[in-house]
Amino acid sequence: MPNRIPRVLYIDDDPGLARLVQKAMERRGYHFEHAATGEAGLARIAQGGIDVVVLDHYLPTGTGLDVLAAMESLSDHPAVVYVTGSAETAVAVAALKSGASDYVAKSLDDDLMELLASAIDHAVERVRLNRDKLRAEQDMREARERAEMLLGEVNHRVANSLAMVAALIGLQANAVQNAEAKNALAETQARISAIAGVHRHLYTSDDVRTVEIGDYLRSLAGELDASMKAAGHHALINVEAVSFPLATEKAASVGVIVTELVTNAMKYAYRDTQQGEVRIRLVRIGESVELRVEDDGIGWDGTGTPQGTGLGSRIVKAMAHSLGATVSYGGGGGTSVSLRFAG
Repeated sequence: MPNRIPRVLYIDDDPGLARLVQKAMERRGYHFEHAATGEAGLARIAQGGIDVVVLDHYLPTGTGLDVLAAMESLSDHPAVVYVTGSAETAVAVAALKSGASDYVAKSLDDDLMELLASAIDHAVERVRLNRDKLRAEQDMREARERAEMLLGEVNHRVANSLAMVAALIGLQANAVQNAEAKNALAETQARISAIAGVHRHLYTSDDVRTVEIGDYLRSLAGELDASMKAAGHHALINVEAVSFPLATEKAASVGVIVTELVTNAMKYAYRDTQQGEVRIRLVRIGESVELRVEDDGIGWDGTGTPQGTGLGSRIVKAMAHSLGATVSYGGGGGTSVSLRFAG
């Protein structure tokens, strides 16, 4: 109620007492209104602008408790000071349980107006604090919505920019004749596309702080499948990933790791055959997330010199370190790479 005189509504069918309350309220600088019935009082409250209701228990139809019950449906109803007979403590307790902020025992002595005025003063202050709190919460919600909208726009632009960079690298790869340089550029293009995919999911998400990791991995696998087939690798990529929100920075690291491991499997596991499968598995185990990429190819246990330049293995280890995870290689046929990190 900044810069506004508080408005008090008195609901009571006693016109004489209403005049006394009016004089007391106006001496304190409050606007005063009177309703003789609960129905008239509720109609006035519904119009808005009332800060405090002084509510008598006994009304021409029903009681003040009925008025309190009817006020529960209002989103921003005023504070209520309940007025009861001096011996009606059970009624006062019921009123407080029903939403009244205070009560005053009705009496014939001079203390009634002073007690009532004091209770109204406290109710006015409580209303002011509550409304300030509601305004602050609304301002915070609006500020968060604006920030999320702007962040979504940023992610949209970043995704478009990364996609453009990846496309330019692809053009460069097509222009060079050296096979080693062509492969290096194609791998760089795949890494950039993996990160661009994270930002694509962010600007279509309701929460820009997280990425639905299952959906992201399936989308990433589709892009990898298309690019690897274009490069002459035809192994099947199979994804089994539960869908849950994962922090953005972790999703980006997972995307780069999967890109490296799938690319390596396509290039080296099935080098002498077009057939085969690369499996991507991601599950939650308690508070942890386990990622596994495996194939049925020639196999590598992580020891010795990796095939190729070894850059992919170093990237996987660096991304795993950012996740707080350790890369593990399984035994048996083919290659099985797994890591577990906090989700």
